[in-house]
Amino acid sequence: MPINPRPATVPPPDLSEAGVIARAVAGDGGAFEILMRRYNQTLFRTARAILKSDAEAEEAVQEGWLHAWRGLHTFRAEARLSTWLVRIVTNEALGRLRRTSAEVIPLEAAMLSTDRTTQEALSESPHRTPEEELGRAQVRRLMESRIDLLPEAYRTVFMLRAVEEMSVEEVAEALCIPEATVRTRFFRARALLREGLAGEMDLALGEAFSFDGARCDRITASVLARARAEGLARDG
Repeated sequence: MPINPRPATVPPPDLSEAGVIARAVAGDGGAFEILMRRYNQTLFRTARAILKSDAEAEEAVQEGWLHAWRGLHTFRAEARLSTWLVRIVTNEALGRLRRTSAEVIPLEAAMLSTDRTTQEALSESPHRTPEEELGRAQVRRLMESRIDLLPEAYRTVFMLRAVEEMSVEEVAEALCIPEATVRTRFFRARALLREGLAGEMDLALGEAFSFDGARCDRITASVLARARAEGLARDG
């Protein structure tokens, strides 16, 4: 379906999400910017859980947004936009892993493996000094390092369920896996994290992989510039 760009405007604040989507489909950069700023953090956390790199995650989110804008006219309102977007960014992040020939170990194989490196990845403790135990910022960094030690699929489910607080049904739909699998992976991820974090885990959940305004601005500006170059939108 061809997109007819029109000058970007700022949609009224009381416009429904369906209305914002419709204006974005028509090429309204201001409308799409609203969507990006609304979901940037969720998508960054999703990509970061898979790629374990801030820079790679930012690039995956930008590519995901462009894929979403090109295909936004195919989105159906009966689905949740957040779920649709998470699926797009998940596929982009996993594709990056495959293109870089990164080894992805199946979860059950990882749990049963006797390989020393694999077992260390599941149990290794990040180095901590007494000073690093003080304050919420230190606890947050500790949690992030622990989350990075989880197998990729555990990290993704944990990030969406515990940090982004998506429901089991939403995570299952976004990742195209059974709900029972979501529950199992989430339970195992929490169990692994508790071994190292104990009571500190819940304290820092809301701040894990913090998504500051500068990162949101950077992703949004890059996507808008590339979208205008493709003719998806133009300046007003």
